[in-house]
Amino acid sequence: MTRVALITSGGDCQGLNAAMRGIGKALYNHIENLEVFGMFDGYRGLIDGDYKFMQPGDFAGILTQGGTILGTSRQRYIPGKDIVDEEGNSLIPAMKDTYNRLNLDCLVILGGNGTQKSAKLLMDAGMNVVTLPKTIDNDIWGTDTTFGFQSAVDIATNVIDYIHSTASSHSRVFLVELMGRDAGWLTLHAGIGSGADVILLPEIPYDINKVINAVEQRKKNGKSFTIIAVAEGAKSINDRVLSEEESRKKREDAGHSTISYEIAAQIEKATGQEARVTIPGHYQRGGPPCPYDRVLATQFGTAAAELIVNRQYGRMVAIQDGAIVSIPLEEAASKTKFLPTDHPLIRVARDIGVSFGD
Repeated sequence: MTRVALITSGGDCQGLNAAMRGIGKALYNHIENLEVFGMFDGYRGLIDGDYKFMQPGDFAGILTQGGTILGTSRQRYIPGKDIVDEEGNSLIPAMKDTYNRLNLDCLVILGGNGTQKSAKLLMDAGMNVVTLPKTIDNDIWGTDTTFGFQSAVDIATNVIDYIHSTASSHSRVFLVELMGRDAGWLTLHAGIGSGADVILLPEIPYDINKVINAVEQRKKNGKSFTIIAVAEGAKSINDRVLSEEESRKKREDAGHSTISYEIAAQIEKATGQEARVTIPGHYQRGGPPCPYDRVLATQFGTAAAELIVNRQYGRMVAIQDGAIVSIPLEEAASKTKFLPTDHPLIRVARDIGVSFGD
């Protein structure tokens, strides 16, 4: 008997159900004696022993469904050390107890950058683990892309597309703030795909005077409006040394809830032109996965099942140069995949006149 538990951890995104469908269908097609446990609400289900038995029928009809049918949650993670509760008590012993009590052969964990790191801790604690990379931020090391990313790019691009008409009608500057606290992949792709005039990324600290100059230059060229795509983690050259908490406090003290509102106020003051902010927020993570993510998630799911059949644990499924591969989990968990400042797409954007505020 092979016993496998599925866990979706951290923030949800498009493609989680499609990936679980790929895992479940492939496992049931290749393993005769199989039990699949679906852990409810991420690691909480593993901690509390809260789960359901998943039959083949549970994997039907979920390819196009957004979110996760198992639910998800976030746990406090101490980098490289532990997963703890609110009082700082380690939760790993409870997880290992459930793992042993159910006589599991493997945990299949679907998650983002933080989840890969916490899954490494479970592996170090003696549990067999296979992981899949999901996040709209596309910041997981060792894979060219993650499922959820392209769906979010499609949504973010669509939002900016619709902003164009009202920005043009009212001759306004519009800032669209997109997700991406540490990495600017989503904002770069959506910014180029929607024709944004300015793109501000966490990896490229901006000079507000150069952003203002870009707005004023467009006015001189007869363009009455400007579209600025802003990653939520964008920082100015003056604030780049500040921590996330310090940056947030500085904004709040000035009466700005997010970085985009701060930039909008600075633009209005300098140019006299109205500046408005749109924040699609969790809308970017919702809804059905796009066809690309459905295919990618299915590929990742079947590859994870193959790893389990072959008892190749401690690995993360990935895509590299168009091929589905797997890499050691410790490698995936070792670092974050930031957007290189010399990335070809950044050069493309500069070539067509997009300003990065630098």
